[in-house]
Order: sequence, then structure tokens, then C-alpha cells
Amino acid sequence: MATSTRDYYDVLGVEKSASEEEIRRAYRKLARKYHPDANPDDSKAEEKFKEVSSAYEVLSDPEKRKMYDAGPSFFGQGQQGAGGFRGFQGGQGMGGDWADIFGNIFGGGFGGFGGAGQQQRGMRGEDISVAVRLSFEDALKGVKTKISVPQNTQCGTCKGSGAAPGTSPIACPQCQGRGVVSQSQGFFALSQPCGRCHGTGTVIEKPCPTCSGTGTTRALKKYTVPLPAGTKDGTKIRLKGKGEPGSNGGPPGDLYVIAQVDASPLFTRKGTDLVIEVPVTMVEAALGTSVKVPTPDGSVALKVPAGTQDGRQLRIRGKGAPKLGASGKGDLIARIKVATPQKLNGEQKDLLKKFAESRKEDPRAGRLGWTA
Repeated sequence: MATSTRDYYDVLGVEKSASEEEIRRAYRKLARKYHPDANPDDSKAEEKFKEVSSAYEVLSDPEKRKMYDAGPSFFGQGQQGAGGFRGFQGGQGMGGDWADIFGNIFGGGFGGFGGAGQQQRGMRGEDISVAVRLSFEDALKGVKTKISVPQNTQCGTCKGSGAAPGTSPIACPQCQGRGVVSQSQGFFALSQPCGRCHGTGTVIEKPCPTCSGTGTTRALKKYTVPLPAGTKDGTKIRLKGKGEPGSNGGPPGDLYVIAQVDASPLFTRKGTDLVIEVPVTMVEAALGTSVKVPTPDGSVALKVPAGTQDGRQLRIRGKGAPKLGASGKGDLIARIKVATPQKLNGEQKDLLKKFAESRKEDPRAGRLGWTA
């Protein structure tokens, strides 16, 4: 079987600067897509799965990746030596210290990348995200909510082994439990995931009748999730280990509960501060007044100073939203909205005209760009 000549980063669809976590996520996504169990009798998918697995085997290991990133001297093009690797000058070939280097880095002896007994590493289970909707008021005071999550869970019949009761998975007879098979290419034996066990090192002769050999069943799991006071729209609550189960002994993923908070007809939230629009009449704004303003804890009196302009913001301390993970609350910001009268009778118009004449004000006077 020919090995892939494509760049391993290209195979996984990641940049060369990708982090270990980005490489792991890319591999998991592609492995699920091309896994032989999901693509029965599809030789192209199987080849793609092997290609992806080979790329991950190198890029997931810091030492192997470092060697791969070294470039043409080890994995690149140019003068070809044994197994597609660049030859060495001076007639030294691929023995001596170079054999030790490859043996130490890739595990096992000089004969291949995978050492005896190497098996597919345990994979962490998938994370699950669930959205819950709650009212603005419940988000401020905090609430416990119940959720139901459909997810995979360990099969109760086989306890996750995938094998029928009374039996166990056995070492793969094709790869002797190594999870990889080697193909000779000149001086090298290049390793590929075993086609019989798909890299796991084990096979199930008698699958569990309940889970059909997968080791998991689908179930509806219920949780009670506490959403703390001050929860914001988009707040994530993490339930560690409550996600999908891992494979090959890997740990389970996490469950994330994402809050979707309804808008309030009164308040706009700005961090821990709440903003409310307070309408006042033109006369109240000019002469000053006291207005009862609603807050999440009940109404409070707000003093509006004489001469208050439209849009002025007055702060009421400690009447905002609770601070997540800390004591105390934000503030309530009262934004003044001066209501201009729209319908005036003749007498009212005359009074306003007399008032204007008595003031003789021009609010535009002295402003840049304005002329008298």
C-alpha cells in the first residue's frame, strides 16, 4: 500500500502553526467522518482514514512533529534515499547514529515508526452544548433549571467493552495487538493503521447485542443546573465529565449549559450596570423634580436637578445586576428623556412665546460653524 505524499498539515486541514488542541480537534472530526464503521465497503474512505491517522500519529507527538517540521532533510523532496527519505552524502547510507535517532524518536527499532505493542491512544469524549432560556428577572436573581440531554452513555450490558456478556475483546490477529501494520519500503518499514482493527489493537468476535459492539447506547440524561445570580446572555456553565464518553479508556467530555436571557421591557444591561430611560416633562427638567424609578429591587426616589438636559445620566448606586463570582451589584443608570409637548392650544403657545421673549436665548450662539 502506497503511503500518502501529501503534507500532513494539509491532510488534517490545519496550519503549520496549529496548536496541539487544534490538531486533536481536526483529527477527531476527520476520523469520525472517514471511520470504516461509518463507511462500510468504502475503500476510499478507509484509505482517507489511514492517511488521517498517519498524519495525526506524527503531528500529535511533539518529537515526531519536530522531526517532521525539520523539512526536506528528513521528510521532503529532492535526492531520494531509501523509503522516500533524502539520501546522505559521503556514502554513509541510513545506518549508525541515524538509525538510533529514528528509533528513539519514533519508538521501537530502526524497522518502522510504530514500536511493538503500540496501540491507538484513548480519545477524550466530545463536549456537549445545551442552551437554556430564562427570563431577565430569573437571570438577575439566579435560578435552578432542569435540562434533559440526549447523549451516549456506557452500555449497561457490556459495561462499555462492546463485547457480548461472558466474552472480551481479543488482540487483533492481523497486527498482533499493535494497532499498526508495517510495509517495507527500502530500508524503512512504514507503519499504517491496521485495517482489521482500525488501529485499536483489538477486535470483538461476539458484539454485544444491546449496543452492537459500540460500547455505548443513546439515553436521555437529566441534570439540575444552578444558574447564579447575575447570569448574562451567553453565560456558560460547565459540568465537568458530563459530556460524551471517551473511547479506548479516554476521559469523558464536558457538558456546557449556555444561558439565553430574554430582553427586559424596562432595562438594558451594560455589564453589571442596568440602564433605564426616565421621561420627564420640560417643566420638570427646568425646575427640578423627584421621580420614582423602578429597579430590580423595587422603586426608589430619584432627584432630578433643575436645568437637567435631555440625555443626562444619573447614577443610582448598587441597584444594578449582581456581580458574577463576586459580592455586590452594579449601578442603575437613569437616562433622562425630556418630553417635548406636541399639542398646544392657543393660550399655551402664547405663554411659551412670552417665556421665550423674556429669556432671549440662542442655544446655537457661539458654537463653531453656526452664524447668528
